[in-house]
Amino acid sequence: MPNRREFLVGAAAAAAATSASQLLAAQNGPQLSNTNVGGNNQGIISELPENPPLASKLFPPEHKFGVGGTQLGNIFKVTPDEEAENMLEACWENGVRYFDTSPFYGMGLSERRLGHFLNGKPPQEYLLSSKIGRLLKTDASVDSQGNWKGDLNFSYHFDYTAAGTRRSIEDSLQRLGVPKIDIVYIHDLTPGMLGKDWREYLETARKGAMPELSRMREEGIIGHWGMGVNNIETCLAAMESADPDVMLQATKYNLMDHEEVLNRLFPKCRENDVSVIVGAPLGAGFLAGVNRWLYSDGIPDGYWEKRDRIAQIAHQHGIDLRTAALQFTAAPDVVAATIPGARNAQQARENRASMNVRIPAEFWQQLKQEGLIAQDAPTPG
Repeated sequence: MPNRREFLVGAAAAAAATSASQLLAAQNGPQLSNTNVGGNNQGIISELPENPPLASKLFPPEHKFGVGGTQLGNIFKVTPDEEAENMLEACWENGVRYFDTSPFYGMGLSERRLGHFLNGKPPQEYLLSSKIGRLLKTDASVDSQGNWKGDLNFSYHFDYTAAGTRRSIEDSLQRLGVPKIDIVYIHDLTPGMLGKDWREYLETARKGAMPELSRMREEGIIGHWGMGVNNIETCLAAMESADPDVMLQATKYNLMDHEEVLNRLFPKCRENDVSVIVGAPLGAGFLAGVNRWLYSDGIPDGYWEKRDRIAQIAHQHGIDLRTAALQFTAAPDVVAATIPGARNAQQARENRASMNVRIPAEFWQQLKQEGLIAQDAPTPG
């Protein structure tokens, strides 16, 4: 039996360990589990169904590539339903089978749209990840909220407890309307989101969310779990405290900013047999020509010049900046997939096509010679 963390080549051991009676029950219809979740929540009864085997054996796609779901949640501006559906259809038609979402993306909108698209598609043909850490509640007074635009009608509160984790996954399954979630990430457990009290939330997650996700993995309700964050400290803390399978590292491994992840996170992930998913590989659009870095209009000093120079070198070698940026993030051996978002079908097709382009080795050599990327940064080919 493969190591349960090696979801690149094998199905989840949690699913493989599911008893024959549970599988038979799943085939005959959803069954309620009477699992006592233990920990600080003795007596809580799971209302989650026992699920059939998960689809992790199909991961990663051929080119270590998936799609993020922020645009499905109306990040920065409203994405019409038809445009969102067409984007997902373009992904599917071009072989994309890994889809990432979160309750936070549009206060549930991203999950609802993605679930609508996946409805009717065989669960074994795609890989799905979502997140925990926030519980949504209906609130008709909520219009746009931060970067999320439109009539959202939901608000949220943070919850990293065991009970909140199980509730969040149940809510996600209902919004998605699908029979399984392959990967669950603990979302946004960072100073940027939680402020000066973030370590208190981290301690709650150590005692609550982390062991609970391990239990749910063993029960076969989820396939794998990890952290979905934009800092390194939280990832390191999780590997010290628990047994995660994967880290979704958003915003910190890209052409503009990668040395800290390369030197601090990747070695620990290899040591702990943990895979990495790269989120926001285009810097939320900056490396595709948008004049916005990550989730604000503030561009760090020197980034304009660096982007322009890399784009110039790329043009000299017959490629474009987006292609270089995406392939760069997929190159490390510890990276399982890179997952850019896409607003529409054209962006989805362009992103996917970038993974098929052959980039000359001389391009990467020139970037290193000019100090534009780290000397020891892995590069394609």
